[in-house]
Amino acid sequence: MKMKLITVGKLKEKYLKAGIAEYVKRLGRFTKVDIIELPDEKTPDKASQAENDLILKKESDRILSKISDREYVIALAIEGKQFASEDFSQLLVDITVKGYSDITFVIGGSLGLHESVKKRANLLISFGLLTLPHQLMRLVLVEQIYRAFMIQQGSPYHK
Repeated sequence: MKMKLITVGKLKEKYLKAGIAEYVKRLGRFTKVDIIELPDEKTPDKASQAENDLILKKESDRILSKISDREYVIALAIEGKQFASEDFSQLLVDITVKGYSDITFVIGGSLGLHESVKKRANLLISFGLLTLPHQLMRLVLVEQIYRAFMIQQGSPYHK
């Protein structure tokens, strides 16, 4: 199995980079993880809805160019389905049982995701109604993926 994280925007904070690197290293015993960081579009202050739509469309084109037809795509979106950690772990098992060997997670930029990315996704998931910075969401996501594998192993990590 291979996992890919497609993210929009540059990660600058060293503490987030260090945390993500730690979990990617831990995940190495279970799966290969590739992180693709795409540039975000600059959003002007007080941008109109039309400007925001154009920004989302440009970012979506970059995202979709990194996804093949054979990948199972999970996009993070506030309106997505919420999972308990145990259910998320089982979801990853179920995806592989269905024959997918490549799972791709997508985290949009500060404006979220364009509808075209949501339509391409096999599943939309949400980590709750709280708004989190998309940079921090990267760390939360890789930790939850690691937790999912540890749950599958019966590890006390989850307790």
